Amino acid sequence: MAAADIVLTGAAVRTLDPARPAADAVAVKDGLIVAVGDAADVRAWRGPGTETVDLAGAVLVPGLTDAHSHPVWGLELATGADLSAVTDLDGLRAALRSAERRDGWVLAWGLDHNAFGGREPHHRLIEDALDGAPAFIRLYDGHSALVGAAALKAAGIDGPRTFVQRADVVCDPEGRPTGYLIEHAAMDLVARVLPRAPFAERGTRLLELLSGMAATGIASAHVMDLGGDSLELLASVEDSADLPVRLRLAPWCMPGAGEDELERLVAVQRERGRDWRVGGVKFFMDGTVEGGTAWLEHADCHGRGTDSFWPDPAAYSAAVHRLHRAGVGTATHAIGDAAVRHVLDTVEALGPRGTGAPVHRIEHIETVPDDQIGRFARLGVVASMQPPHTVYTRADHSDEWANRLGTDRADRAWRCRDLRDAGAVLALGSDWPIAPYDARGVLATALAPRGAAAGHGLTGLMALEGCTSHAALAAGESAIAGRIAVGYRADLTALGVVPVTATADEVADAPVPLTVMSGRITHRA
Repeated sequence: MAAADIVLTGAAVRTLDPARPAADAVAVKDGLIVAVGDAADVRAWRGPGTETVDLAGAVLVPGLTDAHSHPVWGLELATGADLSAVTDLDGLRAALRSAERRDGWVLAWGLDHNAFGGREPHHRLIEDALDGAPAFIRLYDGHSALVGAAALKAAGIDGPRTFVQRADVVCDPEGRPTGYLIEHAAMDLVARVLPRAPFAERGTRLLELLSGMAATGIASAHVMDLGGDSLELLASVEDSADLPVRLRLAPWCMPGAGEDELERLVAVQRERGRDWRVGGVKFFMDGTVEGGTAWLEHADCHGRGTDSFWPDPAAYSAAVHRLHRAGVGTATHAIGDAAVRHVLDTVEALGPRGTGAPVHRIEHIETVPDDQIGRFARLGVVASMQPPHTVYTRADHSDEWANRLGTDRADRAWRCRDLRDAGAVLALGSDWPIAPYDARGVLATALAPRGAAAGHGLTGLMALEGCTSHAALAAGESAIAGRIAVGYRADLTALGVVPVTATADEVADAPVPLTVMSGRITHRA
């Protein structure tokens, strides 16, 4: 018997393996778990080169997964001044006045829609704080931005535009752009003229970001994008360093995609590195509630939300069917009730799922009626949700999200518990940089959702499964990940509390003594 690389002892191991739910020692070799049990079970695995780590009573669980994150593209999104603490227009103007300029631009991100106090974003609200500088301010949802007059001029935007996908350059009644850009195609008009960080700087930031994620217990992340030079960036980083978090990336399929594009999306599934790989394809069926682009069965209070992101929803369904036949799983952004229903209808039309069939997921699911809840389990569709998003809502429905939806739909907010009780697979994530990436915060808000979803939390076991075994199911990896068992990937997280019994506050502040990814220690307190 060859010696193990790492032996972990003195732990309260929560394996999530029905065959052996608890243990106190684990041995790891060549990236895999080779022994689970007590001290006697791992003793024979020790050798001269084995590193033995005494966890001193810490709780060892399967390595935590962020099932929806943007650590590569997010480096661009999270550029400039962080406005996540801004709550009103005075605070916004003050932050913009003091913001550092990059090549003369004011760049900022993370602005809560509620900071506008119910007013529609307009560049005249911020011009006095810019002193003539061009500005690009991403709102927290990642689907909208407010830009200044100088930025509109730099991008050559002087009136409305028409796009293949649902997007809008908002204009006043005279046809003059207000600076409010809704959805990706509109924002890209300005994004293409923004100053960009050098390639090497982005590589350094990526490693720093992933190290920070590992320090919160994250061993892997499902990355819901793959664009630009992401593949080159990942390969370059791995030329000189190991990634602290394993990444599974899903490139986007956008409206207008023809057969050539679908073939490319199938072919790119072969791309991989040591600790990253392409897996699946990301779609958008709608946008966001606050931006008025969530696809709803009935219009929001502004009369918007009755259109899908794909102007022809049938073309979306055809693309999903094409990828399914090629064995490629899909993840579809669907926030509104009409969007969720259409994705479920699309998957149902695929017919019965056979063994080894690709996994299809719905991301976000912010409001969904009763008659759709049971379809997730029946159709085998994974619900992928982000409990930290609930902090942008208020229990009294006075926030922009609830105001737009109205009471009935706001009462159906983030139905994580209802989905689990109905037998659905529920994977949990942060959607960083839309919300903080800290895995403990994901677990804590799953236990105690905020705002409109308050009082509908998961049990501690459900929350832990959402970041471990159910996340593995969402990636089609349940045979190799998501539990602590012999032959499984050695992704492990040690926590200073028992996550299945601790309170939300205790989980949020839990020490993280150790994170292991594929048998390599990526964080040690």
